Amino acid sequence: MRLSLEMPSLSLGRLSPERLPLSPRARLPRVPRGRSVAVVGGGLAGMAAATLLAERGVSVTVLERESFLGGRVGGWMERLEDGESVEMERGFHAFFRQYYNARALLRRVDPRLERLRKLEDYPILGRGGSMESFSRLPALPPFNVLGLVMRTSTLKWADLVRMDLRSSMAMLSFDMERTYAGFDQRTAREYLDSLRFPPHARRMLFDVFSHSFFNPEEEMSAAELLMMFHFYFMGNPEGLVFDVLDEPFATAVWLPLRRYLEGLGVRFRLGEAVTAVGLREGGGVRLRSDGGAPVEADAVVLSTSVEALKRIISDSPELRDGGWREQVDALALTSPFAVWRMWLNRPSAPGRHPFVGTTGMGMIDNISLYHLFEGESRRWAARTGGSVVELHAYGLPRGVDEASVRRELLDGLHHLYPELRGASVVAERFLMRQDCPAFAPGSFQLRPTVETPFPQVVLAGDFVRLPIPTALMERAATSGFMAANHLLAGWEVRGQELWSVPRRGLLAGLVPTGGSAVASR
Repeated sequence: MRLSLEMPSLSLGRLSPERLPLSPRARLPRVPRGRSVAVVGGGLAGMAAATLLAERGVSVTVLERESFLGGRVGGWMERLEDGESVEMERGFHAFFRQYYNARALLRRVDPRLERLRKLEDYPILGRGGSMESFSRLPALPPFNVLGLVMRTSTLKWADLVRMDLRSSMAMLSFDMERTYAGFDQRTAREYLDSLRFPPHARRMLFDVFSHSFFNPEEEMSAAELLMMFHFYFMGNPEGLVFDVLDEPFATAVWLPLRRYLEGLGVRFRLGEAVTAVGLREGGGVRLRSDGGAPVEADAVVLSTSVEALKRIISDSPELRDGGWREQVDALALTSPFAVWRMWLNRPSAPGRHPFVGTTGMGMIDNISLYHLFEGESRRWAARTGGSVVELHAYGLPRGVDEASVRRELLDGLHHLYPELRGASVVAERFLMRQDCPAFAPGSFQLRPTVETPFPQVVLAGDFVRLPIPTALMERAATSGFMAANHLLAGWEVRGQELWSVPRRGLLAGLVPTGGSAVASR
């Protein structure tokens, strides 16, 4: 694993991946016998924590309220109308090359990452045949930006002259402390407005990107958006290419990882929701759940959803710390999203991309043709002559009805892929959920961290404030490893080395970073 991460220095040294320091007092290879940890939540963060702890000799019990593992990237079995059993998920998931820590977890069950398939492009499609491609761009900033600007049809040189230089330079001068101090109080929409991009160019180059984080621009911190730009494009030495799993998540990841962990002695209690955490006299914790016997352990990793965490803390009177409870209570959810997967009796046209983003077409945000990259769907399509299509809509208006979402998604699909107009739906699964964390303006410093006021209680999840730029699956996996590292350091045990994209942009320290340019618009 280390060989894949310790990369040679790039010509632009600031863009080399960075290793995060481990605790200097953590020297032991394994914990003393008898140490135990309860992990609440079997999603990506919880499974990362459970994996590292079990590998260091900790006795681990994972409690998960669902009947399956993986949380928001989990998979479960469904029986289609034609009688076939398939795995259903909550939507398409991309493994970007800078997901160093998520990939490190995957390597536990796939050492050579053979289950990942490289996508050559993920174009952005709009009305009237508009298309923006990200293939064959240079990997390194700023050459990737220059390459995109030189070949895009949505920007003219005159448009670049009219852009606000100071606002645009904020993308290249990202710095965790200064960027959040200068931009966290502003909305992402205010920042994007300040760039003075032509409307069509903004739709094609920015809208899909910002929508992918589930938070609407008018409700998202400008600093969070700038961090995402840095993490995925402006400060990322890996390029924009990403990989996808060649089989459903449960088959490729969660079932093998469960077997791996059970081999290390991890116990799983699925379908069991933790309701409260108590502190034992003399140390340790005692967990109460809605089924089964209480669990006692030396420590607990709370890696639940935002709403579940708030309920647990509210019902745990012994976890009394006013300031910390206020941080937990302040966590919020962003707008709903929808996933609609359809098994159709008609194939897609030759030459279609497995995944495309969409813009300027109402609620639809992307189209995934699962039969072009996932084995289970490919086999179904080959047997039936049909296709497996998934449509996504992010940042939906609160209170929107399902019929309206379905209508707009289908209109977008038929406009862009007319060959599927009139196709019969053999089976379908439609999900609307609202459980992704919000990253509202001014919320960064209020977010809880991995550490809590209670030494035996740590947090993990993509809602946790981390000291590095990271997002989505990588944020969840990194937080889980960090939570395990924190507990292991308390027992003087060496944790896992973690990696980050550069924590500062190419021009950090050279260009003033602040919100005044945005504020003046």
